[in-house]
Amino acid sequence: MVSDTKNWAPDSWTSKTIKQIPTYENQTELQRVLNEISQYPPLVTSWEVEGLKQQLKLAETGEAFLLQGGDCAETYDLVTSTKIVNILKVLLQMSLILIHEMKVPVIRVGRLAGQYAKPRSNESETVNGQEIPIYRGDLFNRIEATADARRADPNRLLEGYQKSALTLNFVRALTEGGGFADLHHPEYWELNFMKSNPYYEDYRSLASSISNAVQFVESISPGKMVTLKKVRIYTSHEALNLYYETAQTRRVPHRTGFYNLSGHMVWVGNRTRDLDGAHIEYLRGIENPIGIKVGPPFDTDTILKIIERLNPENEHGKIVIISRFGMKNVEAGLPPLVRAVRDAGLNVVWSCDPMHGNTFSTTNSYKSRKFDDILNEIRATFAIHRTEGTHLGGVHLELTGDNVTECVGGSMGLGEDQLDLNYETYCDPRLNYEQSLEMAFELAREWRQRG
Repeated sequence: MVSDTKNWAPDSWTSKTIKQIPTYENQTELQRVLNEISQYPPLVTSWEVEGLKQQLKLAETGEAFLLQGGDCAETYDLVTSTKIVNILKVLLQMSLILIHEMKVPVIRVGRLAGQYAKPRSNESETVNGQEIPIYRGDLFNRIEATADARRADPNRLLEGYQKSALTLNFVRALTEGGGFADLHHPEYWELNFMKSNPYYEDYRSLASSISNAVQFVESISPGKMVTLKKVRIYTSHEALNLYYETAQTRRVPHRTGFYNLSGHMVWVGNRTRDLDGAHIEYLRGIENPIGIKVGPPFDTDTILKIIERLNPENEHGKIVIISRFGMKNVEAGLPPLVRAVRDAGLNVVWSCDPMHGNTFSTTNSYKSRKFDDILNEIRATFAIHRTEGTHLGGVHLELTGDNVTECVGGSMGLGEDQLDLNYETYCDPRLNYEQSLEMAFELAREWRQRG
């Protein structure tokens, strides 16, 4: 289905009000970089994008589940084989748990290979008495607290493309090469520090059950299980830096419309979803599935208009509403939104981001989230959709395959006084590997209560 591109071009957003994008001082250098990126090969293909859209159709009706997860903001220095392998392992393990327990396909969408930018509440900060621009993620500027490092540098867009290409190349080699993702050997996905977790034996038992089932089917249907050696990992990121997105937006042979070929799915954030703003203007012209983050403050009628503008043909699998209310606000705020979208007859996938509404600062000034708050928002969201006769079709989690200490709680009882053991994030706190696996088991329990 072709998006509404009347009076639209990939750069028509430049005539609109722009938020969260600083001014590039050297416009000549910016244009040179954008021209260079626009000539490079696409990072993803249009048929992969359409394949994701077809799978998301199933999530609308509860016939599949969307697992979207990864780093809050990727950094260029951490594009390493170890980091990529670890995030793939946790996504594969979580999806294995969900598939086994939910009995539906799981759509794996990583926040990777492009999630290099973050919206910020403030334009600047004061360091040693000097006011300097805020760090907005590696796609814009550098983390070092100097005026030069915080300058918006066009060449970082070029580096973002290169890092994304390296990441995607390795991801495809691992997941589609028939080795790493082989269901015959789920033990390949294990990370050593999980072995002391109470959920470890549950996972081992589950993996053993799947291996036995695979061996049984192969014994009666030799050569028919080749697909179990490969998985598809889709990529996603927030379409924040519209210069970067525009440079990779193009038409493709044998299809109509424009595709953003920097990632399979992109989303618009809570801070940039102005109906008449630059980000909505850009997103209305692309064929990709689009996520819309919705949390307080928002106006329900405006959200309905945004959905209609981004999906004028009401295409299935096109729009993912990612609710992010916070545990304290979800029961009051989400039901009216669900009813309004349902009663308007709009086709959407409902997903839950239980991370962003549950952030707090500890007494020792760490930014953190409580595992129980995250879980309770998921539980409440499932309950609301059950009551309203709709389906929670996915979750959107900030997580890592590393043994970080950023979110408190979980079965291992991580406390605030332990956050300094391995607090790595530059932006938002993430669930670590153990907490992510626990969350998968809890998600499956909630799913089974659908009735």
